[in-house]
Amino acid sequence: MKPARRLESLPTYFFAALDEKLKVLRAQGVDVIKLDMGSPDGPPPGFIIDALAQSAADPTHHGYAGYLGTPKLRQAMVAYYQARFNVGLDVDSEVLPLIGSKEGIAHMALAWLDPGDLALVPDPGYPTYRMSALMAGAEVYDMPLLAESGWLPDLEAIPADVARRARLMWLNYPNNPTGAIAPLSFFEHAVSFCRRHDILLCHDVPYADVCFSGYQAPSLLSVPGAKDVAVEFNSLSKSHNMAGWRVGLAAGNRQAVHALMQVKSNVDSGLFLAIQDAALAALLGDQSWIAGRNAEYERRRDLVYDLLVNDWGVEVAMPQASLYLWPRVPAGYTSSEFAEKVLLATGVSFTPGSAFGPHGEGYLRISIGQATERVIAAVERLRSFKF
Repeated sequence: MKPARRLESLPTYFFAALDEKLKVLRAQGVDVIKLDMGSPDGPPPGFIIDALAQSAADPTHHGYAGYLGTPKLRQAMVAYYQARFNVGLDVDSEVLPLIGSKEGIAHMALAWLDPGDLALVPDPGYPTYRMSALMAGAEVYDMPLLAESGWLPDLEAIPADVARRARLMWLNYPNNPTGAIAPLSFFEHAVSFCRRHDILLCHDVPYADVCFSGYQAPSLLSVPGAKDVAVEFNSLSKSHNMAGWRVGLAAGNRQAVHALMQVKSNVDSGLFLAIQDAALAALLGDQSWIAGRNAEYERRRDLVYDLLVNDWGVEVAMPQASLYLWPRVPAGYTSSEFAEKVLLATGVSFTPGSAFGPHGEGYLRISIGQATERVIAAVERLRSFKF
């Protein structure tokens, strides 16, 4: 009796291991402030919750809801892309609801990669890009994200033999973990590169609606011809404070969307109808509340940025989007050592950059996804921290 060999290449998911550590500290009476995980702290607006309750109260809404999502939900997703990004999508073939975008990201590897194939993955990057490729039996080539390059991968530095073998590339802007943004010109270059090398370009964009100071993140699908080579993954987790509801979407290239649906239809049975109706309300309802939510995030960002620059004196960029700051670790520590030192001394939990890949070493990811009063309390503790 033993697990499959593929698990030998998969470490325990970092945040699962961190949660176990934090449970021990809490049991010892430590008031832990979690500035590690990027989960919105507030609920969605009441009209979204009301839509869920009303739909769930319908006795006919508790059976299987279909693999493709309801036509109304798919149409709402199409309408969102048109209104938000000026991107047109075919409702029947270019959009697919997901049980959260993480599920779709993992299943995309099964849909597109055979054993021995190659995936191009940003480093540092969201761990699921890498782990899903490994679970599919594929190999991974790391694309370094470096400060001097604005945290954008140098596509032309990818060796020719690697580009020939690659079948899938992951991008993610606004970026997790660095908070970096990408100009439309970079997306144009990425589309051209992937067309040239016959690579499926997968763009993960859950932070597109978490933006500050007037910045609006673009969709990669707004690049002319992008749908020839690209599929984009989006989520209501960050945009509409619905992280636990597990609803997202894949949009773009018809062949990729269909392949993803083939996998999903064999491993899940679709979204609960009441969740779909709530997502419909979220996408088509009043969006004005998002600006106020983002303004509160911006206030928290500024509090943490001020601490890092003026109290700690560490190097950090001011993010224009996402839930994260990405400061350098003070000299003399690894990212894990420093995060551990901060946690034990102050009860404030950060994520070491090494959790996102080898090129994340030397950095910390700090989340602003906690209530403002908790962020203020964390900053006060951290001001007196000595390192």
